[in-house]
Amino acid sequence: MLNVPTQSFPAPSSQQRVSPSGQSGRNKVALKPGHSLMDWIRFAKSGKDLTGLRGRLIEVTEEELQKHNRREDCWTCIRGMVYNVSAYMDYHPGGEEELMKAAGVDGTELFDQVHRWVNYESMLKECLVGRMSTKAGTAVRGTQRFTSVCTLSRVTKSSSSCCCRYDWFQTDGTVHLVVYTRRKVIAPPVMCCKMELFTFGKLLSSTVHTAFSVGKIQVSIRKGAHGKWASLGQPLESHNTFVRQKDRALFYRDCVLVSKTEVNHNTYLFRLQLPAGTVMHVPVGKHVCLKALVQDVEVVRPYTPVEHIFPAASKNGSQESDLYLMIKVYPGGAFTPHLSSLSVGDRVAVSGPEGTFSLRPLRDVTNLYLIAAGTGFTPMARLIRAALEDIETIGNTKLLFFNRREEDILWRFELDELAANNGRFQVEHVLSEPSERWTGRKGPVNEPILTELLSRPDGSKCYVCVCGPAAFTELTLGLLKHQGFSEQELHAFQG
Repeated sequence: MLNVPTQSFPAPSSQQRVSPSGQSGRNKVALKPGHSLMDWIRFAKSGKDLTGLRGRLIEVTEEELQKHNRREDCWTCIRGMVYNVSAYMDYHPGGEEELMKAAGVDGTELFDQVHRWVNYESMLKECLVGRMSTKAGTAVRGTQRFTSVCTLSRVTKSSSSCCCRYDWFQTDGTVHLVVYTRRKVIAPPVMCCKMELFTFGKLLSSTVHTAFSVGKIQVSIRKGAHGKWASLGQPLESHNTFVRQKDRALFYRDCVLVSKTEVNHNTYLFRLQLPAGTVMHVPVGKHVCLKALVQDVEVVRPYTPVEHIFPAASKNGSQESDLYLMIKVYPGGAFTPHLSSLSVGDRVAVSGPEGTFSLRPLRDVTNLYLIAAGTGFTPMARLIRAALEDIETIGNTKLLFFNRREEDILWRFELDELAANNGRFQVEHVLSEPSERWTGRKGPVNEPILTELLSRPDGSKCYVCVCGPAAFTELTLGLLKHQGFSEQELHAFQG
């Protein structure tokens, strides 16, 4: 029998992922009526033979995979598993053309570039043809595991990469975990080092230090109670590993829904409490993924955390351990109706932080422009606070907030109040379907609006972040480039 993997692999992307060099990387097409995600779930569960193999699973050679490269007979490989995606063509949000790029070949890299967060194993399980056959002598990438947790340990591995090791020491009040990655550390930390890697007890605070030239990472944790520890503790399941972030699946934690607060007529602020002893900091611009079973299919969606109040002072926000997610509920959606149906006390699976956004490019920026549509505002919320409080070079932060109607504007009072009280922040509301009483700007995103609102003063350095539905993002990026902004001055959070 084939060893078909059961672990899902949702990972980074979506509205909360930033694409390098300002490219959106994803083109959505208008699907035919009756071809939504929920329609696909129902079709996949209808009992139809979607593989053409009548339920058999086979070993697929590279030569066999290459034969199935046509619209009506399209196989592709993702992480060693082969799927017949012919029936999925009309349901693919990116359209037939994008899916055909992976026809008859290994589509893993293309998949990761565009929407790696999608839980393909669950969505395409009825399309599974089998496993790619492994050629003799081919090295298989494996999980690198420690053999001990209490002494200096070496990693057993099945790949040819250099091994990691670690050591730990303590004082009465602190524990220090030192990881030797044997590779240069560009940013702390390159190798994923989970704060809940071991059972430390009650954690009060922690810091991470790196020695980039020798690849050393030191995690210092303050003890909840003074005293000597006999051991470092036992690693939790799937935690005692050193695997590069891009090579591993997301780790999910069961979080408790503490509250659900209405923001406007269709958007709510969900407060999620992390498991006891878990410390998880989500950097500005990063997102987490939520996972749930919907009609026996695992559905995953990414969301960017916001602060529980806006604007939140950095020192107060950093002490908040709960996650706050601002989520719009779509009545016909595949995920948000389930999320909205949860009661206080119910649990939801939440991943660790993901995404590629970095504040580093903003260090010498003088004018920061944020262009958001709808809930595309969520990654901008904490970015606004960071620009005003943490980056002194930014003299002007301007939010261009596009919505359909006045009642759709999220945190309007808070945004307007911040603009009135802080000379370094401006907000411009633009409505595409305004009422007669609306006196503000009107229309969809277009060149005249961007030309008027996005200035480039002499000697300034500008940076633009865009987030919204895929069509909005694509159009806005094109207009910005036509206006003279370079790819290095643009970042697009993906939807």
